[in-house]
Amino acid sequence: MKVLNLQCAAGHPFEGWFGSEDDYQSQQSRGLLTCPVCGHVDVVRLPSAPRLNLSGAKAPALVAPVPAKPETPRPTVSLTPERAQAEAVLLQAMRHVLANTEDVGPHFAQEVRRIHHGEIDHRNIRGETTPTEARALRDEGIEIFHLPIPDGLKGPLQ
Repeated sequence: MKVLNLQCAAGHPFEGWFGSEDDYQSQQSRGLLTCPVCGHVDVVRLPSAPRLNLSGAKAPALVAPVPAKPETPRPTVSLTPERAQAEAVLLQAMRHVLANTEDVGPHFAQEVRRIHHGEIDHRNIRGETTPTEARALRDEGIEIFHLPIPDGLKGPLQ
């Protein structure tokens, strides 16, 4: 198991766990690595110290080295303390919304209309809607707002 320090282009550091170096390279080349905070797909590997488990270690088998492809150096972005604090507050607010609303998924427009017209009891809901449906709801006088939730907050991270 390889645990790598990663960072997105927005400067969010996070860990990635991979079965092997090939697993990491495969996911990176297929665009599967995304930031769990903002969902950004431009993710780079940060330098990290290796962990050596020497108890009961055997001599490694000689394997021909795989030529490494040259990586384009990318500058790392550091979060200012103010930005890090603002993002922490935003993430806390998003977690509060997720904990105190019911996810109705793609049925959001229908459910919010039923609540607005008194067909069903009021409850806090969230879900998905198209921009056209969102405009139609606003035109009907139904107040909604768009809150993009990063994938990392929607479920447990693996």
